Amino acid sequence: MPNRRSIVFALAAAVLFGVSTPAAKFLVAQTDPWLTAGLLYLGSGTGLGIAWLLRRGLSRTKEAPLRPSDLPWLAAAIASGGVVAPVLLMFGLARAPAAQASLLLNLEGVLTAVLAWVVFREHFDRRIAIGMGLITIGAFALAWQPAGRLGVEPAALLIVAACLGWAIDNNLTRKVSGGDPVLIAAVKGGAAGTVNLGIALASTVRLPDAGSIFGASLVGFFGYGVSLVFFVRALRDLGAARTGAYFSTAPFLGAVASIVALSEPFTLRLAIAGVLMALGVWLHISEAHDHEHTHEELQHEHLHRHDEHHAHAHAPEAPTDEPHSHLHTHAPLLHAHPHYPDLHHRHEH
Repeated sequence: MPNRRSIVFALAAAVLFGVSTPAAKFLVAQTDPWLTAGLLYLGSGTGLGIAWLLRRGLSRTKEAPLRPSDLPWLAAAIASGGVVAPVLLMFGLARAPAAQASLLLNLEGVLTAVLAWVVFREHFDRRIAIGMGLITIGAFALAWQPAGRLGVEPAALLIVAACLGWAIDNNLTRKVSGGDPVLIAAVKGGAAGTVNLGIALASTVRLPDAGSIFGASLVGFFGYGVSLVFFVRALRDLGAARTGAYFSTAPFLGAVASIVALSEPFTLRLAIAGVLMALGVWLHISEAHDHEHTHEELQHEHLHRHDEHHAHAHAPEAPTDEPHSHLHTHAPLLHAHPHYPDLHHRHEH
């Protein structure tokens, strides 16, 4: 079975991101949406950068570094999920109830999975497809506006577009998930926050008061920074589609928090959408995937312990304490066990 700790990482990411949605709704009501997006991500990058420097100096466990070959993937992920998606979400939040926006964010998991299946060839079966269908129907129920000119609320379209941006980001980040998740999230937050803050200030938007800046930085650090660290760590073991499925619990938490903290109404449409999405998420998290499969020879670097997939020899200069990180080679292997499309199980079916 997949590492239980990885599932905890994915769910912890969902909790932090879920409660950040009503908090961001409150913040965006106080200042410009573009500026809010910049402050959220800059707070994330700054806080994680400090954490990375402290850990580097104090911890003996070293994660795999980012390599030059990782940079194009990371740059594209930053552009899609760090620069574009949060701005779209902030403008959507400025026009939509936070509870509705929270549930619409379930589409991030759906779109992440679709891209993982179609573009990156991750495995899926009928159970997973039905679950994604239920989540999609629930999201459409929230976005539908029969009286509108297009039949769909413009705010909902903005949030769906943000979900697509993060779905692209998630699949691109999957390519570098063997690297240090704190460093990856710090670089993402710092770069994206700087770009969006610069754009907002260049358009003559003024900075809010110190309290609002601190609040946005705090929400960004936990809701976008620490959450992303946990998400990247889960990607390593679960793959993009499955991590997205666990992460799909975030919108439910955000919707509940919005109703409780912001006194937003609990509507029949919200309840129906929530039930459909809950069924979809349940189909994902109750999946079991077990078959005989072949591992081809593979060379890569990531933090690991010696197990059935890491029975390799060590060079004299390689670290001996566990967990450790070094470049290592996997010999061809044929066996069967329950697994997800992690770093070692991205095989054909």
